[in-house]
Amino acid sequence: MAVRIGIDFDNTIVCYDTLFRRVALEQGLIPADLPNSKGAVRDHLRAAGKEDRWTAMQGEVYGKRMSEAHAFPGVLDCIAHMVRLQIPMFIVSHKTRFPYLGPKYDLHEAALAWLKKEGVFDPAIVGLAREHVFFELTRQAKLQRIAALGCTHFVDDLPELLGDPAFPRGVLRLLFDPNDQHAIEPSCARLTSWCNVPAEFLAA
Repeated sequence: MAVRIGIDFDNTIVCYDTLFRRVALEQGLIPADLPNSKGAVRDHLRAAGKEDRWTAMQGEVYGKRMSEAHAFPGVLDCIAHMVRLQIPMFIVSHKTRFPYLGPKYDLHEAALAWLKKEGVFDPAIVGLAREHVFFELTRQAKLQRIAALGCTHFVDDLPELLGDPAFPRGVLRLLFDPNDQHAIEPSCARLTSWCNVPAEFLAA
């Protein structure tokens, strides 16, 4: 079977750690010595009873401030490598159109603008086809899209997504876990760096 690779977007292609910490500091919500981690910001705000502030901050980061986010090291090179090898690549993300709280930023348009800014659609840089990017409104729709695209591999940062009973059978599940912090099922593989992805895909 020919390889067809699907990749999640948020926290798999895009790293938000520095941006969440920056926004939280600007808003005076965290101490300056809090670790540079999205999870650390989230946990601090939840422990302080500020869940609504955390939810609103996500809308700002994924919308108005999206252009300040950075790609994980090696991920765009990896996608470009696969495109050059003519291996079908798809980005499939579960992403609401608008934030749950705060201003109605169009999160889909913000994500597409980020991809364009990073040269993902530019044939001279990465060369992924725009029609290979899908933002789905529900987890169920994301799983259905993975199946419909005929993905043989899918990379995601959420163990609960990869372990969902509705996850398409026969798809090799790869957990992107750069900090090696999640337990995974024996049927999943773990990726801690995008730099080793091409060899693993091609060997599968």
